[in-house]
Amino acid sequence: MKILVIGGTGLIGSKVVNKLRDQGHNVISAAPSTGINTITGEGLAEAVTDTDIVIDLANSPSFADKEVLEFFETSGRNLLAAEINAGVKHHIALSVVGTDRLQDSGYFRAKQAQENLIKKSGVPFTIIHSTQFMEFLGGIVASAHEGESVTISPAKIQPIASEDVASMVVELSLGNPINDIIEIGGPERFKLSELLQTYLTKTSNSLQVISDEKALYFGAPLEELTLVPAQTAKLGTITFEEWFPNRPQRA
Repeated sequence: MKILVIGGTGLIGSKVVNKLRDQGHNVISAAPSTGINTITGEGLAEAVTDTDIVIDLANSPSFADKEVLEFFETSGRNLLAAEINAGVKHHIALSVVGTDRLQDSGYFRAKQAQENLIKKSGVPFTIIHSTQFMEFLGGIVASAHEGESVTISPAKIQPIASEDVASMVVELSLGNPINDIIEIGGPERFKLSELLQTYLTKTSNSLQVISDEKALYFGAPLEELTLVPAQTAKLGTITFEEWFPNRPQRA
């Protein structure tokens, strides 16, 4: 089976590519660095030819409102048009739990625009809504960091390890399209503010977390359950304490 992985050199993409190749599939890892660009269209038609499954794991290099919307709309249109021409049987996209509840954020408005393009395209699809990756906890800290403190909401979060995400993406990609959204998440639920303080303490970071129910999350307000999946979600198995010693380390 020929499978095209958009964003195949990234955190999740590289794991997905390796898992699929280990199962014997013909996998193309697509990224600008490999000569396949969904924004310019470079190499896209050739890559999609005779492809059965397309897995879109690409993310915008900028989170600025205008740039991120342009990225997901342009990439989505180009990719889906190529898939229609090639007769692709299953399109899989990785999105975020709570996207529809976070529309005050430019990033999540852009993700919603991406999802809308998929739903209207006519290509059989599965949209995976994932909770935040454990590997992104540092990014959440950076987004809310000011001075010697991090001000963040105490809303609930159910983070998932990238290894679990990749395994579920592979499983769902090889299944039949559901033409709907499926949620995935981690096995544990925390208060976001408490988890970030634990993360900072374990990484020997002196920043202190201030819990504030009115604190914005990437520009959007949070209710208690905005970031957590429904009870029907597929859950990973890797806990925070299991993930932490094996987390990716920056060079």
